[in-house]
Amino acid sequence: MAGRQARPRLRPFAPLLDEIDTQFWGSDYPPVAVSLLTSAVACFAKRGFDATTTRDIGIGAGLSTAALYVHFSSKEDLLFTIMSIGHERALDALMPAALLDGDGGDPVVALSDLVKRLVTWHTHHTAVGRICQYEVSALTPERYGQITVMRNRITDVFRHAMTRGIAAGVFDADDVNQVVRVIIYMAIDVVRWYRADGPLSSEYLADLYANLALRMLGAAQPALRELNRDPAHLGSRRVRRRRC
Repeated sequence: MAGRQARPRLRPFAPLLDEIDTQFWGSDYPPVAVSLLTSAVACFAKRGFDATTTRDIGIGAGLSTAALYVHFSSKEDLLFTIMSIGHERALDALMPAALLDGDGGDPVVALSDLVKRLVTWHTHHTAVGRICQYEVSALTPERYGQITVMRNRITDVFRHAMTRGIAAGVFDADDVNQVVRVIIYMAIDVVRWYRADGPLSSEYLADLYANLALRMLGAAQPALRELNRDPAHLGSRRVRRRRC
């Protein structure tokens, strides 16, 4: 997925932490560690990794700074844990589509489902997704390498679906790797601006981005016209056109 690069300056972000339930972190972490992880997500998403202190994280969890070091060796250790679990959960979200992407399946349906699942995961987990994408340069080189391996697994899922469609004659792409990169970046970039209380629903964006991805590959998608006419895919507020 994304390579190592300087972290962009993002507008302040107040995450909706009800997006993280107790099951998100898995069963390996006791309640205190879960509280620290959830607090760290809130702090990193709102202030950024560099501006967050271990004291901030402890206060957010209702604990002392010393309690953090019982469960995590450092602030960077917390960041790595969040990123590792975030990437695992994103890959888990893709696996049902990936497992169905057999030789007998429809490549168009398979790739469309993958894009929808990736967009949906990132609209449902904007805070964690934001951290995973924009704080990666804060990791040590060794841990950055481990996250890169996980990102490559996600990329491989999309690459397999796309190359199968090309072999079947339903997709057209001169550079598979670059098109895969564009599609993945497009799907994950929703964490930069999406808000659950905004005018566009997660379902609408998932359908829209899946259709955009298929258009890039030359796959005919007449359903896009129906999508554009269907107000059920829009959120509760009217979408306003505005100049850039």
